Amino acid sequence: MNSLAFHPCCPSALTPASTSAPVTTDAPSARIKIRRPRREAHRIAAQKPSRIVAMAAAAPASSVKEVLPSPLTSASEPPPLFDGTTRLYVAYHCPYAQRAWIARNYKGLQDKIKIVAIDLADRPTWYKEKVYPENKVPSLEHNNQVKGESLDLVKYIDSNFEGPSLLPDDPAKKHFAEELLAFTDAFNKALYSSIVSKEDVSEETGNRIVRVFDLFENVFMLYNMLIFTCGFLIPVAALDKIEEALGKFNDGPFFLGQLSLVDIAYVPFIERFQIFFSNIKNYDITKGRPNLQKFIEEVNKIDAYTQTKQDPQLLLEHTKKRLGIA
Repeated sequence: MNSLAFHPCCPSALTPASTSAPVTTDAPSARIKIRRPRREAHRIAAQKPSRIVAMAAAAPASSVKEVLPSPLTSASEPPPLFDGTTRLYVAYHCPYAQRAWIARNYKGLQDKIKIVAIDLADRPTWYKEKVYPENKVPSLEHNNQVKGESLDLVKYIDSNFEGPSLLPDDPAKKHFAEELLAFTDAFNKALYSSIVSKEDVSEETGNRIVRVFDLFENVFMLYNMLIFTCGFLIPVAALDKIEEALGKFNDGPFFLGQLSLVDIAYVPFIERFQIFFSNIKNYDITKGRPNLQKFIEEVNKIDAYTQTKQDPQLLLEHTKKRLGIA
């Protein structure tokens, strides 16, 4: 896979290693000025930015945060493997692992699927040797087997555990879900390639690309074929296609109307792109995209997601360091 891909989830130029449990913070929009979380809740509430960016907003004060384990390192002993416990291996900063983590939370499986955090910068040798030979996260230890690949895990968790379904019965929505899931890699590559590019994000050129792509019936397949052809010019068109997809169904603010595995697939990356583009490219990905803005606002009302969010400042610092961006 091209080096610009956000590989799941091993240390690479685009994957910050996890060293701590997640925290969240508030951040104003336009150009996000990210600050460290304040210690007193009333000081956070007292802030009055002109507009709050939902992706960087803290989880509601009423939600009860899960106590998360510290990441295991090369010095850590393995848990009692294959003892009947179902374990989800994650790295707290990995967006791929975040997908499976959100699915687990949304289905209310906190007591049935135990989180095991891995420090990707100092990962234990036993993880590759005894748990998952691919040596990536996420992986799921269940019924004496270990499965990997984030989208496969989201589907597996949905199919094999109780809780709210992550896919509607509507055949049209199921078909659109598969198209959108097939587009995730191309979407991520497009936006990450723009971050490492020295060029500015171009609205005008992006709009021209959108008009050309609209001539094709299967725009998602076209993106997959041509995603690197136009380099940094693609991201505006990719974001506009996400905006269009979010408006396809009018029975809710999410991709399929109500929250589904499609939203879980995209939200960890949209969260990061909003932070990175604002701070690195001085570009607001929600500008002129009301559906995307609404999506961000509404998904931040869902505890299953907000409890997996990271400190935006740490995400930004890790990524800039990995990309060699000052």
